Amino acid sequence: MASNPERRAALVDAGVEVLAREGARGLTFRAVDAAAGVPVGTASNYFSGRDELLRQIDARVHVRLAPDPAVIAELMTRPRDRSLVTAFMHDLMGRATRDRTGYLALLELRLEATRRPELRASYTRSVRADLEEGIEFHRTAGLPGGDETVTVLYLAMLGLILEHLTLPDVLDGVLPGVDVPEGLVERIVATVLPET
Repeated sequence: MASNPERRAALVDAGVEVLAREGARGLTFRAVDAAAGVPVGTASNYFSGRDELLRQIDARVHVRLAPDPAVIAELMTRPRDRSLVTAFMHDLMGRATRDRTGYLALLELRLEATRRPELRASYTRSVRADLEEGIEFHRTAGLPGGDETVTVLYLAMLGLILEHLTLPDVLDGVLPGVDVPEGLVERIVATVLPET
C-alpha cells in the first residue's frame, strides 16, 4: 500500500464527501478517486479494502468534528454554571452545522453499522469513547449536573442535530418564537439542567 500521508488524508476526506453525498452504497474507490481528483486506482493503492476506508473515515470524521482547543480554553474561563453548559452545546451545534458533510458522513457510518455487524463494534467503540470523554470532561470541569445530565444532553442534541441537518423544516415553528437551532439549544439545556 502507498504511504504518502498527505495523499491518504486527501483520499479519506474525499471519502467523507462521497459518503455524505452518496451514502455507503456510493462509496467506491472509483468515486473516492474522482472526488479527490486523482487517477483511477489511487484509492485502491492506499486502502486494503472498503472496510479499512470506512474505519479511516470514521476516525477522520471524529477529528473534524472535535472541539477546537482554543474555544474550549476560552469557554473554561467562564463560571461553571448552566450558561457555560449552554455555550458548550452551542459550540457542538456550530461544529455540526459548519461541517455538515462530516456530520452526515458520521450518520451514514451509523447506518452502515446496522447493515454490517463486522463494522458495528468499531463504530460503537468510537462513538462510545466520545460520550465517555464528554462525561469525563463534564466531571473534571466541575460543570453542574452529573453523568445523567450529560447523557440526556447527548441524546437531545443528537436529535436536534439530526433534524437540523437532514429535515430542518420539521423544527420550524414547532415552538413559536423559538429560533432554530439556537433557541432550541437554549430550551434543551434549560429543560435538562434547570436552575437550582
